[in-house]
Amino acid sequence: MFYHHLKGHIEALLFAYGNPITTDKFSEILEVDRENVTMLLEELKQDMVNSDRGLTISEVADGYQLCSKPELAPIIERLVDVHESRLSLAAMETLAIVAFKQPVTRLEMENIRGVKVDGVVNTLTDRGLIREVGRKDAIGRPILYGTTEEFLKCFGLKNLEDLPNLSEFIDSERP
Repeated sequence: MFYHHLKGHIEALLFAYGNPITTDKFSEILEVDRENVTMLLEELKQDMVNSDRGLTISEVADGYQLCSKPELAPIIERLVDVHESRLSLAAMETLAIVAFKQPVTRLEMENIRGVKVDGVVNTLTDRGLIREVGRKDAIGRPILYGTTEEFLKCFGLKNLEDLPNLSEFIDSERP
């Protein structure tokens, strides 16, 4: 393949940038069409799967990112004292509402949860998981919230279409 020598370039870009890179961005930087970039990424992904390397390429947030293999998490945790910053149940419930109903206002979140969400919304915004995406065309023009690229990265989603189908979790026999 003519572009075979660019696999190293792609790997270096993924390593240096750290965040997801879209095929369009690769195409622009490498001056190669998207189809060949996609083919090179897939080859590089296979190379990593077929070897004993500790890295893999994941598709997240509509791009590609270099990540450590999940099965190596225990060894990586020994290197750094990882303190997971977990979300409370209230934060996870609110985040789920935003993810599945976006764009959504605070009042709509409160109506679904049955409690105030001010503190939780502030926490989710501070952590970069949700953001203001506009204003609703209603009295008072309330703020609309949606998820962020950070949300996609945290949950390992390529895009919002990768969210599970809610109908799989809803009990059809409930009144």
